[in-house]
Amino acid sequence: MSTFTKPSMQTSSRDDAVQLNRAFKGLGCDAAVVVSILAHRNASQRDSIQQEYETLFSDDLKKQLAHELHGNLKALTGPIIDVKAATEIICTRTSSQIRQIKQVYAPTFGTRLEFDIECHTSDVHKKFLLAFIAITRYDGPEIDSVLVEDDAKAINKIGVKKSGVDESTFIQIFTERSSAHLIALASVFHKMSGKELGKTIKRETSGNFKYALLTILQYADDPTKHYATVLRKATKGLGTDDSTLIRILVTRAEIDLQKIEEEFLKKYKRPLPEVVHSETSAHYRAFLLSLLDSKY
Repeated sequence: MSTFTKPSMQTSSRDDAVQLNRAFKGLGCDAAVVVSILAHRNASQRDSIQQEYETLFSDDLKKQLAHELHGNLKALTGPIIDVKAATEIICTRTSSQIRQIKQVYAPTFGTRLEFDIECHTSDVHKKFLLAFIAITRYDGPEIDSVLVEDDAKAINKIGVKKSGVDESTFIQIFTERSSAHLIALASVFHKMSGKELGKTIKRETSGNFKYALLTILQYADDPTKHYATVLRKATKGLGTDDSTLIRILVTRAEIDLQKIEEEFLKKYKRPLPEVVHSETSAHYRAFLLSLLDSKY
């Protein structure tokens, strides 16, 4: 369920573009206006605003926002090289979604996604991500029970080998199998070995490769639990992982953010808007709370 709330009155992309331009005039940016517009428009509406802005003012709205905004609010507009974040994004997308990402990646950043993975990752993590974005996976509910059992046996063999981990087994299974298959695999593996698949991954792998495998497994089991856990880690302890907080709230606002909020409250006994309020400030706080449709 989405938390996105449409504005009470119908607005045009042209009107929004004009208001944003006015907000940029004079000394300083009227960030309150920027928040009131962009936090209450869906992705397609924001695309229309950007097109209208360029038509009316011969300027790039994203560049203008990056120039005018400051602090964490600016992080909403700028590219950030974060290998862990990139890994999570890739590993929680379907094959068709990855194809769409690849189609827009090159014209947006001037390079292919595969090239950036080559440059910013290494070793088995690189090998895994390149395979994951290249393979088309079945996304339906049907499973092949024989293949599930074969995969469980293959992973169980990894745990009893004395000569190191066979990473190719994990790569093949986690890049080629569907979410439904992986859920069934975890159950069969537990019955067969008496061990949890997640704990086996933690024991037998490491680094960003381990993070990729666990992300895929956790997301397959329950996407809302996965995002609730990631948000908890982003806001727990000293300091806030603002890039993660922004990314999840912005990308899930029109999909399942309400369910994520419910799971967060159930799991951590604290409302997500309350946590966001305590970890953020000023217009940055206002923007994120607007995405949560919170009056906190």
